[in-house]
Amino acid sequence: MQATFTDEVGAIDKAIEQKIGPQKHRVWFHNATRFSLSQEHLTIGVPNHFIGNWIESHFLSEIRQAVEETTGTHRKVVFVIDPELAQSQKKIQPIAPSSVRDERDKVTQTRMRKHAPASPEAPLKLRLDSFVVGAKNELAFNAARAVIQEEQSPFNPLFIHGGYGVGKTHLLQGICNEIALSRTPARWMYVSAEDFANQYVLALKTRKLDLFRNRFRQLDLLAIDDIHFLANKNAMQEEFLHTFNTIDLAGKQIVLASDAHPKMIGQLCDKLVNRFISGMVVKIEPPDFEMRCRICRQRAEQMNKSVPDNVVRFIAERIASNVRELEGALLKLIAYASLSQQRITLGMAQEVLAEHISRTDPIVHISEIESSVANYFGVTLNDLHSSKKDRTISTARSFGMYLARRYTKMSYPEIGRIMGGKNHATVILANRKVEDLVQRNAQVRWIGSTGNRIAPAKDVLDQLVNTIA
Repeated sequence: MQATFTDEVGAIDKAIEQKIGPQKHRVWFHNATRFSLSQEHLTIGVPNHFIGNWIESHFLSEIRQAVEETTGTHRKVVFVIDPELAQSQKKIQPIAPSSVRDERDKVTQTRMRKHAPASPEAPLKLRLDSFVVGAKNELAFNAARAVIQEEQSPFNPLFIHGGYGVGKTHLLQGICNEIALSRTPARWMYVSAEDFANQYVLALKTRKLDLFRNRFRQLDLLAIDDIHFLANKNAMQEEFLHTFNTIDLAGKQIVLASDAHPKMIGQLCDKLVNRFISGMVVKIEPPDFEMRCRICRQRAEQMNKSVPDNVVRFIAERIASNVRELEGALLKLIAYASLSQQRITLGMAQEVLAEHISRTDPIVHISEIESSVANYFGVTLNDLHSSKKDRTISTARSFGMYLARRYTKMSYPEIGRIMGGKNHATVILANRKVEDLVQRNAQVRWIGSTGNRIAPAKDVLDQLVNTIA
């Protein structure tokens, strides 16, 4: 390592090794970083953004402590890309896409910039040719292909729903990319519902509503992700309804994605629900085992990495909830092997991914909790997501929120948003209510499908847990 203060740099490096351990230091610092010390900064050269971001997010506090202990002063830690290290890493283990794919991406980007003036973020990251198709998502994929291939779509809108990390965003972006390439010129836009709402508020404040409406309503394709964000936002729902009607009447296409079926999005106006279900509503399920294996193999191939089949099967068996966690585990393993210059083996995968696997949630999902609670108390999912406050629905909702907090990794705000756009305080109060009922083993009363029901709180909770399990 070269540095302005050579002795102090060496001491800092040793201090970091003592704090994080020799194994982590060998993988993430040895031959992968270059320190440079000045009066005000410790500059850390890294070969790429991935390694820099990883070191910063996992070891920044230890680095700062090492600097202060060694120099006796506080200095700002700065990460920069070091060209020599970057070249060295490429020689050791290239993980970039192939030159053919790079050339294709350049052509794609050029064409899309030319034909997509309405979309400032073009080209989008995800393409349909990298979407892995299986039994759990085949219908949604075929519907996306129909939107692309038919000049006049057979259904409008296309509404895709499912849990997080199952491929909804991938399909939306893939549709936009294909439309941009196949139709000239094509006016299209991909935004999240939150971005739509933010732009609407800004247009109101700056008195540029006409400009906002012209931008969104004169499109051949409008793709909006996380449309459930509009729940409980009446003014924005009204604005989007008019936008929807204008595009639909012009014979143009709308594609939407949500984590719930339109009827299950609480506090969404009936007019929008009716518009949504008038088209094609299709659900994407979490990938099955064979599909997860195919995803791992494809991603490894895209990174020019050879991953043994027993390692692929190990990852696919242990991580079953969604594609993002699957890809994250694979990327972590490949990065570790690249930095440590080791061959990927099953033993390495088991060691490197132990913590990652322990943090995944392959057992219980909120949709299962909602279904179990609704069936047990004799209510509908729509009731759980509604603002109704009668005893039965309120009790069912409270138990649902409690179980979601207990068996998933969702935060209070996330649970509230899923269950009808409730705020986090409502979820906290529901959890406290159920905890109090269970602690006292108080009698729970509700009106079920067979009439009045009464049962001790612990029995209610045990039966719900058993149903979910």
